[in-house]
Amino acid sequence: MKHKAIFITGTDTGIGKTFYTCRLLESLNAEGYSTLALKPVAAGAIEVGGVLKNDDALQLQQAASVDIPYQDVNPYCFELPIAPHLAATKESREIDLKLIRDQYLKLNNKADIVVVEGVGGWQVPLNDSCTVADLAGVLQLPVVMVVGMRLGCINHALLTANSIQQSSLSFVGWVANVIDTDMSALDENVKTLQQLLQIPLLDVIQFQANTPGVSFDSPKIDWLKNLL
Repeated sequence: MKHKAIFITGTDTGIGKTFYTCRLLESLNAEGYSTLALKPVAAGAIEVGGVLKNDDALQLQQAASVDIPYQDVNPYCFELPIAPHLAATKESREIDLKLIRDQYLKLNNKADIVVVEGVGGWQVPLNDSCTVADLAGVLQLPVVMVVGMRLGCINHALLTANSIQQSSLSFVGWVANVIDTDMSALDENVKTLQQLLQIPLLDVIQFQANTPGVSFDSPKIDWLKNLL
């Protein structure tokens, strides 16, 4: 089997990238694929056993079927929950995209599918000269955009999509993640985005907190299987 990888980005922070990525990994695992998850950069962490760890990265590590050390999942972990370039400056560190690329190349043959999750939105700075978009570009991965369905999502989705389309990367499609269950005209907003984005709508999912006893609909994975 040819090894594949994808990059998950979003229209903003807090719109459910990690939730979607974990559900996607779980569905792939259930289909018999071996999976690996990477969160190269994360800001907002607590110390666990003397090591800073980010909750999103831990969730990804647990959802993947191939177990690798936390430091490999999340090579850049910062304590403060602020923009990553600012968090790095506070710790007198700098995010090196070459180091991330080398780490990815070392790991990408260890699973059938590698899912790499970005941090914040597509244009979030990582250092003085690079953004999340540059990270995806260095890794040369096809991109999936998660849209947090709430008031204002159309503008955020169109701006993000336009930026992705201006890159040299393959734009696989987008996912509508319903983070506001009381959103007015939800169906109409999804249809509007379908018309305006003119790229495949891969799935519509319902974000929910990780509450014991709550079940989730498995995300569609046919689009990803078609890439294999």
